Amino acid sequence: MSPNDNQNLFDTVDARTRLAGSNKMEILLFTLGTQEIFGINVFKVREVTKTPFITRTPNMPTGVEGVISLRGSVIPVINLARFVGQAGIDLGGTMMVTEYSRRTQGFLVESVDRIVRVDWEKVRSPDSVITGNDNLITAITELPDGTLVSVLDVEQVLVDAFGEPRVPDLQPVEAGHEALVFFADDSMVARKEIGHVLDRLGVKYHQANNGAEAWTRLQAMATRAAQDGEPLSRQLNVILLDAEMPEMDGYVLTRHIKSDARFAGVPIVMHSSLSSQANHAMGKHVGVDAYVSKFDAAILADTLRPLLSR
Repeated sequence: MSPNDNQNLFDTVDARTRLAGSNKMEILLFTLGTQEIFGINVFKVREVTKTPFITRTPNMPTGVEGVISLRGSVIPVINLARFVGQAGIDLGGTMMVTEYSRRTQGFLVESVDRIVRVDWEKVRSPDSVITGNDNLITAITELPDGTLVSVLDVEQVLVDAFGEPRVPDLQPVEAGHEALVFFADDSMVARKEIGHVLDRLGVKYHQANNGAEAWTRLQAMATRAAQDGEPLSRQLNVILLDAEMPEMDGYVLTRHIKSDARFAGVPIVMHSSLSSQANHAMGKHVGVDAYVSKFDAAILADTLRPLLSR
């Protein structure tokens, strides 16, 4: 399949926004010169193209081949093979242009295949299967023909390439030790970053690694609050959710929470690298109280602060 043919895969991307909230997602399949099949959420991919001329610059991080000029913007180009232990493989024919948290970069791949639709219920965390790239894989799913697909953790790739984002000094929330946040995110990098922000705000928190786990734990918290004879909103200040999570995505989880009267008065903040207006609109449709794009520690803190002080 040629890069021009690849571009045709995205001709109907606007229609795919209807998938949000259906506990389904579409992933673009690609290879990196090995037998392993990788995938990335199609919402993160702006286009697939033939790799343009790459300008090599000094002191670039390992795995960053250089920069290109794309429609007036200079963006870094990352060789994904170097991050999956295949540094000797020369990738250069095909490039995926991706957008993550309002940041654009090119990913060199061997080839792209097709877009497939999968149910989040059939997507599993990598700790439940055997994979050789655990730290770069956020989920595993199986296609109808039995092929395993490793869903790439873009957040981890960017941290490996450019380092962790700096979390600034934040003013603690007044009486923050009395506040509690519950958050769910399938990315280890994101969970660590969120934890840093909440630590600086001086608040307590519980966390989950995926939507299904989060729903189980939240129901248990609601049950305990009922047994204590007080509303859950007296014990839990904020629920912070990622949009993309194995087994149950953040949109479906939000619907579950909003339809359960025990969670009345507990605001939900969606914290996602999917920053398009369509995703914001879907969050609003299912009842999200605020939507924050990853990852800006100051903006996340400013969004949470009034909810933690209520």
